[in-house]
Amino acid sequence: MDRYVTAGIDGSAESLAAARWAAREALRRSTPLRLVHAWRWHPYPSSSVPADSTGRTVAEQVLSGAVDSVRAAHSGLRIDERLVSGPPVSALVSAAGTSELLVLGSRGLGRVVGFVVGAVSQRVVAHSPCPVVLVRAGQTAAAEHLPALHGISPDELPGIPYRDVVLGLDTERPCDELIEFAFVTAREHGAPLRVVHAFRPAPPRTAEGEPFPGPELLAAQEHAVIAALRPWSAKFPEVSVTETVSEERAAGALLHAARAASLVVVGRKASTSHLGAVTHALLHHAACPVAVVPHV
Repeated sequence: MDRYVTAGIDGSAESLAAARWAAREALRRSTPLRLVHAWRWHPYPSSSVPADSTGRTVAEQVLSGAVDSVRAAHSGLRIDERLVSGPPVSALVSAAGTSELLVLGSRGLGRVVGFVVGAVSQRVVAHSPCPVVLVRAGQTAAAEHLPALHGISPDELPGIPYRDVVLGLDTERPCDELIEFAFVTAREHGAPLRVVHAFRPAPPRTAEGEPFPGPELLAAQEHAVIAALRPWSAKFPEVSVTETVSEERAAGALLHAARAASLVVVGRKASTSHLGAVTHALLHHAACPVAVVPHV
């Protein structure tokens, strides 16, 4: 059975950016691309549906437009297009079951502070059995690479180094699924992997019951990061890895790292639909794509 890189389509600029990002990822992973558009029949179509069309006709046009856009850029890519009648969350979560990766558009925060738009993406991320990548409108192939001289052609982009893939690591719960996804993605992109660990715990104590001084506490955290990554660095020797360990809030550290990244990777417990404060902060505020990886 084929395993796909799947993108959800809804006609928005965000979903088109997601489809294009997913196409590039499918090529990197040597997998087919699947584009999924879910629509729901309604006895009274909205005013946006032309009088001489049906809801299904409009849905077909939305999907075919996305397919045409991707094929124009990647003529050799195998594309499977799926038009599904039903709720979009159910359709996308179902598609995730046969996908290596699910890619969705993300709008982040609305104009009112704290009001999150893109509720479908939020709910799919919380229930998907496979990793989900959220992509903003305007995210281009060039944005994945380090800055280049003006006038460069698209054919020259692969020769320009990729921006870092950033992994948010919690040394108390160093999940294999999360770390492996970050290493595999960095390898497929030919990108460096930057591992970010931020901590704000109560100071651990020595055998005599005294708290570690600041430098010793930082050294202990750095050692924990190196120990968690050691077997993965041995498994992926071609991936260049750097570690950043700091005493601050994890969300702030990752948002700072995201400014110069091509992708930020964080985790989600598969046993719950709760995303956590750090993941929420990244989904709402990170300018680069964000991957959310379910783990045990």
